Amino acid sequence: MGREGFNPCLDCGACCAMYRASFYWAEADDVSENGVPVEMTRQLTPFRRCMLTTEPGGDRCVALLGVIGRRVSCSIYERRSSVCRDFPASWVNGVCNDRCDRARATINLPPILPHEWDSPGNYPKAA
Repeated sequence: MGREGFNPCLDCGACCAMYRASFYWAEADDVSENGVPVEMTRQLTPFRRCMLTTEPGGDRCVALLGVIGRRVSCSIYERRSSVCRDFPASWVNGVCNDRCDRARATINLPPILPHEWDSPGNYPKAA
């Protein structure tokens, strides 16, 4: 059984460092109230933006706070883009996410196992 209130995302952040976070341009706050802060993005195509520093060769998402692989949080969690909202940690919904597992492997963390989740939906804000 998992630890009560445990959220492995808060001890990881690998997805925020490994993948480009690109999303529909109108999700930014210059168009949508309470959207992604436009100053944290750049135009990718006429219809897409991406979070600064998430492109290949970048370090990690500009909104990620903390130390990857130790303790992290998202500075814009309530305003994060759909690509972040739609990226599930492995087994959080009872399904393995290979992309999550691959990202964790890049920082030498093991894959998340199904038993590590208590009852999905009752967790602190994630990376």
